[in-house]
Amino acid sequence: MENNQVLAVVGGKQITNADVDTMIASMGQQGQAYMNPQGKAMILEELIAQRLLLLDATRNLYEREPAFKEQLARLKDDLLINYAAHKVVSGVRVTDDEAKQYFEEHAEQFMGQEQVSASHILVDSEDKANELLAKINAGEISFEDAARENSSCPSSQMGGSLGEFGRGQMVPEFDAACFEMEVGEVRGPVQTQFGYHLIRLDGKKAAEPMHFGDVREALLRQLTMEKQQAAYRSKINQLKILYPVER
Repeated sequence: MENNQVLAVVGGKQITNADVDTMIASMGQQGQAYMNPQGKAMILEELIAQRLLLLDATRNLYEREPAFKEQLARLKDDLLINYAAHKVVSGVRVTDDEAKQYFEEHAEQFMGQEQVSASHILVDSEDKANELLAKINAGEISFEDAARENSSCPSSQMGGSLGEFGRGQMVPEFDAACFEMEVGEVRGPVQTQFGYHLIRLDGKKAAEPMHFGDVREALLRQLTMEKQQAAYRSKINQLKILYPVER
C-alpha cells in the first residue's frame, strides 16, 4: 500500500496510509501489534475519531475557554523546558579518541569473563549418582557413555557436554563446583534443584582483556550520557546564580 494512498476524508482533510504508519511508529514497541490489516484498520478508526473531535472542538470554540488556555499554557511550559534541556545536551559529543583514552586508562573495567567447559550426568537420586561415579572411577564405563545411558539432561546426546559458559550462567551449586575444579577432575554428586549431578571439568579459560572495538559503541553511549549529565548539572548551577533560588 502506497504511503500517499488516501484512506479517509474527514471534513475535507485527508487521512493517508502514511498517517496510519506515523501513529503506529509513535507507539514504539506496542505499535508492532498493529502492523497488520486489522491493526491498521483500528488505527484508522482512531485517527478518524480524532479528526472528528478536532472539528467539533473548533466549531464549539473550545480553545477560547479558560480551562483550555490553562492546559495550553502548562503544555507550552513543558515543551519549553524539554526544548531548553535538549539544547543544553544536543551539542555534547564524545570522540573515538576520548573513548579510547578512557578505555586505556580503565583497563581493569574491560576484562572478559573467565570461562569453563564442562560435562555432566544428571540423575534423580544420590545413590544412582554414586553408583555411576564408582563405575567411572573404576574404568568400567566412560563418562560419555554413562551420560548417554543415564543422564536425564538433553546434553546426554552429546555425552553430557554443556560446552563453554561463564560465571553465573548455571545454578549456584553447579556454578560453584565448576569454577573450583581442576581440568579433568570429576566431582559429585552435586545436588541442585534439578537432581544430582556428576560433573567433569573439560577446560578452563582465564579472563582476557577486551578489545576496544568490542566495547566501542557501548562505551561511546555511556560516556556521552555522562558528559550530557555533567553539562546539564553545570547549566543548572549557572542558572542558580543568574536566578537565585529561595528555599
